[in-house]
Amino acid sequence: MKDIDELQRRITAAMDRVAQGLEKIGNAPAEDPQTAQALEDERTANAQLTDRVRILRNRLENEKAKSENEMGALRKQVEDNLAQVTQLDIELQRVRRTNTQLSDNCEALRKANLEGVGNAQLINTAMLTELESLRAARAADVAEASAIVAVLTPLIEDATAANDANTPENEEKA
Repeated sequence: MKDIDELQRRITAAMDRVAQGLEKIGNAPAEDPQTAQALEDERTANAQLTDRVRILRNRLENEKAKSENEMGALRKQVEDNLAQVTQLDIELQRVRRTNTQLSDNCEALRKANLEGVGNAQLINTAMLTELESLRAARAADVAEASAIVAVLTPLIEDATAANDANTPENEEKA
């Protein structure tokens, strides 16, 4: 990018020097019509080159702006995806934690049953832990589904836009 700016600056400076030289020559009396015509041709070429440089400069600035906009959109998409993956990870950790508690509670219930002692507190704790495990699994499923929807939504929108562009109504207009 710096090379383009430097080249553009050098070309502009050279064209300015050519224009100044042409003005000096143009102010001098023309000795023959061929020289006058060559001078006029050089002025025209210089004007055309100046226009081309201006057009290229505008194009470059437009491309820069477009690239920056695209990068911003990609950054936002990455941040959104990262947030969803983080939420999914939190929910999966919750599932693991409650499943571990559930396993511990089930083991305690087995021991109590082997001893022939029914413990209502253990049963209640096991049931509450199982309910929490089911809730955590549900939350993990919701987080996973949200992540999938977030990834698929832009793809569906792109496909829909491409499909709309290829409809017979739009093709007739083209």
